[in-house]
Amino acid sequence: MTRTPRWVRRLVPVLLLVVWLGIGGTLGPYAGKLGEVATNDQAAFLPQSAESTQVLKARKAFERSESVPAIIVWQASDGGAVSDTQQQEATTAVATLAGTTGITGQPSPALRSKDGTALQAIVPLAPDLGEELPAVLDEVRAAAQAVPRMTAQIAGPAATQADLADAFAGIDGLLLGVALGAVLLILLLVYRSLLLPFVIIISAVFALGLACAVVYALADRGVVRVDGQVQGILSILVIGAATDYALLLAARFREELAIRGDRMAAAVASVRRSAGAITASAATVALGLLALLASDLTNNRALGPVGAIGILCALLATLTFLPAVLALLGRAAFWPATPKPADATTEGHRIWRRVAALIDRAPRRVWASTTLLMLALAAFAPTLSSQGVPLNEIFVKDAPSVAAQATLSRHFPGGSGQPAVIIADADKAQEVQAAARAVDGVASATPVTASASGRPGGEPLLVDGRIRIDATLTSAADSDEAKNTVRELRERVHAVPGAEALVGGYTAQQYDTEQTAARDRTLIVPVVLVIILLILVLLLRSVLIPVLLVASVALNFLATLGVSALVFQHLLGFSGTDASVPLYGFVFLVALGVDYNIFLMSRVREEALTHGVRQGVLRGLTTTGGVITSAGVVLAATFAALMVIPLAFLVQIAFIVAFGVLLDTLVVRSLLVPALVIDIGPRSWWPSSLSRPHPDADSKARS
Repeated sequence: MTRTPRWVRRLVPVLLLVVWLGIGGTLGPYAGKLGEVATNDQAAFLPQSAESTQVLKARKAFERSESVPAIIVWQASDGGAVSDTQQQEATTAVATLAGTTGITGQPSPALRSKDGTALQAIVPLAPDLGEELPAVLDEVRAAAQAVPRMTAQIAGPAATQADLADAFAGIDGLLLGVALGAVLLILLLVYRSLLLPFVIIISAVFALGLACAVVYALADRGVVRVDGQVQGILSILVIGAATDYALLLAARFREELAIRGDRMAAAVASVRRSAGAITASAATVALGLLALLASDLTNNRALGPVGAIGILCALLATLTFLPAVLALLGRAAFWPATPKPADATTEGHRIWRRVAALIDRAPRRVWASTTLLMLALAAFAPTLSSQGVPLNEIFVKDAPSVAAQATLSRHFPGGSGQPAVIIADADKAQEVQAAARAVDGVASATPVTASASGRPGGEPLLVDGRIRIDATLTSAADSDEAKNTVRELRERVHAVPGAEALVGGYTAQQYDTEQTAARDRTLIVPVVLVIILLILVLLLRSVLIPVLLVASVALNFLATLGVSALVFQHLLGFSGTDASVPLYGFVFLVALGVDYNIFLMSRVREEALTHGVRQGVLRGLTTTGGVITSAGVVLAATFAALMVIPLAFLVQIAFIVAFGVLLDTLVVRSLLVPALVIDIGPRSWWPSSLSRPHPDADSKARS
């Protein structure tokens, strides 16, 4: 057999390096350009089949132009009652806004609260202002603040959109900088190598640049959707996954380099021996994310393909760019540390030999005690509410729109400015209106009129024989009370014969989103578990081991939810989570958590083929313990970087994934799984050849 010339073997990594440098230089800037194709329009992420979505489409026919309301609320500077003169001055001030760029219609007059101490007016803004929204709101604010002896605030959907845009401002640079800084610091501390951490970081950055370029091209053509949350999660996911895969391959390269001495041969061997585990790990995450395509929520479906693209780019960079650089650098990549054989006496191996010895002495005691601990934590999982986050908790920091909404709710019905919208046949308008008014929690129910201003008192506006009725709720539009009112309101108006009534609006959208998210969890969770199980069966060529691994990561997820319930309620002050948080947490934590079990068990299988199951577990745990733990810490730190974005949704996701990864790495993968496999013995690998006792296996009795 002709041996490949040495110059050819050296040429391949050089060519790969040149290709990736071209990718990094050309596509790298796209990591900062996704915001150009991102949308934070929450209406675009509603359930496609929900009643509120049907109303959203139908109500457009009743509007001369689409608008997003900005609600101005005034209070007298001295805290007293509002005079007639002040009310007239407020009405005049907002009337001057008509015709201003970004304002689509005539602002409403200033209306006085029942307690006489506040005023409110609604200014309709164009829905597609984008980056111009803050400037338009500044004009509205300036006009409102021009009213003498009055203080003004702006609430409503337009103000909330502006605060969301402010929260996501600079997401590319800030989030990327924090995540990469955390990863670099951990790698420098753990590996005490000056060059390797930078090589791994560059590999992750190249993967992110490629992923962002692909997603940008698809989003620009309308193939996928991107919002601020998806954008942030993509960055974190790619950096975390690329770093994890790189650590596994670099550790294997170090072993092979110490054994073989030749850096080219070591690079080839490291790819050959670790590619299966890395590819299987990437497949579990990518396919788990693609399972989100079964969701009826558009933002969930958006994350699926975008996240899968990111994972595939991370895999590609790990299996091509990284081995090419390691082949060219050789031992210099680890300077000033010197690669030693895998069984050399090092601090990390000493620690993991002690862990292995503990498990070997009493495997049943170890897995039983850790299982009891996990079950105890999981017992708190049902206390985690996922019925949505109220407006005053959406932002972690104080937000102007939240303070304004609180002021509005003190003086006006809680649903002011965000009514429940009823669309019904005009022939049944009076019956529907009467049914709506009879519902507890409805302050008023008024048809939309045909007058230019849309004020009450004119003739109801008819569109294709249908009428629109706006029902103002007494409770805050995002409260549980308001959602209960919407549910009862639907029951009442649906019962009107021949009305064909539908109920939508902001509160109905929140309610429908919660119901859809619950349905998604019921459907997607089993799909993800089956996908992971099939991949593990194919990789490990066993049935029982994959079942045990899937069960262990599912238990880890429940334990993490239990801890999260305690932390969110008693430490962070959250009354609940966004409806999608448990599903996102499950997909990320289960798919990423099984990665470490794949890394461990693929190495255990390799060792067990030579040394038997018991010794295979002990040797696999000792050899991979350090690198997998490092990978877990890095991934946890990477997801924790999401906390720099002051939104409750991302803070909750960050905590769930970061804590869950650490729990999985330090408890499930290090203690529970190895102890179970040793206690069950060769039978755990049924029906593979490992299920038969190994001729060299130690028959030591175990407790």
